[in-house]
Amino acid sequence: MRKERDSLGEVRVPEKAYYGIQTQRAIDNFPISGLRQHPLMVESMVLIKKAAALSHYELGRLEKNKKDAVVRACDEILEGSLRDQFVVDVFQMGAGTSFHMNCNELIANRAEEILGGKKGQYRLIHPNDHVNMGQSTNDVFPTSMRLAALFLLRKKMWGSLKDLKESFFRKADEFDRILKSGRTHLQDAAPIRLGQEFKAYGKALEKSEHFLNHASKSLLDLGIGGSAVGTGVNTTPGYRKKVVEKLSDLTGFALNQAEDLREAMQSMRPFTEIASALRNVAVEMVRISNDLRLLSSGPNTGIAEIKLPSVAPGSSIMPGKVNPSILEMMNMVGYQVMGCDTAVMSAAHAGQLEVNVMMPIISFNINLSIEILGNALVQVKKRCVEGIKVNPERARAYAESSTGIAAALSPHIGYRKSAEIAKEALASNKTIIQVMKEKKLFTEKQIKEILDPEKMTEPGVAGQKNRDEDT
Repeated sequence: MRKERDSLGEVRVPEKAYYGIQTQRAIDNFPISGLRQHPLMVESMVLIKKAAALSHYELGRLEKNKKDAVVRACDEILEGSLRDQFVVDVFQMGAGTSFHMNCNELIANRAEEILGGKKGQYRLIHPNDHVNMGQSTNDVFPTSMRLAALFLLRKKMWGSLKDLKESFFRKADEFDRILKSGRTHLQDAAPIRLGQEFKAYGKALEKSEHFLNHASKSLLDLGIGGSAVGTGVNTTPGYRKKVVEKLSDLTGFALNQAEDLREAMQSMRPFTEIASALRNVAVEMVRISNDLRLLSSGPNTGIAEIKLPSVAPGSSIMPGKVNPSILEMMNMVGYQVMGCDTAVMSAAHAGQLEVNVMMPIISFNINLSIEILGNALVQVKKRCVEGIKVNPERARAYAESSTGIAAALSPHIGYRKSAEIAKEALASNKTIIQVMKEKKLFTEKQIKEILDPEKMTEPGVAGQKNRDEDT
């Protein structure tokens, strides 16, 4: 162990640790969950430290040897070194100060070594004076939150959401001529084509994708340079612009200086927008998953209009049973994302005056949502949607036997009489077509035209033209 001292006194820190006294205090104070911030949150924080060192060197505030040591330490971490040294629990000191100081101390101790010093001495590089120069947790943490979310969206979400959307559209083309019964309130409804249902699924994801993309734009506006309360105290003139430019170069994102540094620090609106956009994707996917589970229910006692790929045995006691396992996983992920959205919303309106002290839990829930939702979408596409097969005979039989086709009669004989025919069909266990033929209200040709389920899947009044001609 080594001894380190801060304004509160002395604490023993493991000799091999690259973190320091404030991190050790966090370890002792917050043994809460064992959960850690996402690795991309670590990388985002380290990128900020690298950009700040480069900026301060160019502005004449940081000597070249110190800049070089800090940048080298940052690069080592970005390449994967010392990741086990980020040890602060997600549930920690408000605003993320513990996590921030974990990063500052780690970089400082490694830079100290690079310059020939020893960990814990901070004679050559100090975590506050050098690594944190011109910065505060209050502007660094929300900036790292933005960058981490942008990284994760790019890595996990955009491709997976686009691919699943397109997979639904391809299935829509494949199933376009598959006639089936529509169902509203889980009861028989007018006919529809399976391809139309799948196209609607793709369109729902397309609109969710558009909303998420729009919400992500506000993440590009950074409040870095605001320092403690958004006024830029202790920052060098020109630092704000330069550090944003450096971060743009390092990340590849078109980052901007926030119009108002106070607003960027106080408001968590960008994250509530992202959380709600992710929730919307989750809501749509839970709904779609439930539809697919219903349509594939069976195989002998359910709807069974479609067949999902078999991915695993479904029971420990019933041999041969196969469940819609991928869709069940998607539902669980969806519910978790909805819960994360609630946590983000609650934490966002808990901000007070110049800073929101709940930022660590906002960041954790945003990053968790993107990670698990993006991964789930990949699996749904690869292990479910792409392999869906259809039972066209069963689907068509349902369509032709559905009482929903009575809707086509209303323009010809009125709603009331159509309802009587539908009830008679149900009571006698006959189809609408059989009852109509027995009643001889129309000719065989007219019945065929009016009650053609395929024509009912497009706008118009089925049989109107031929009926008028026959009359």
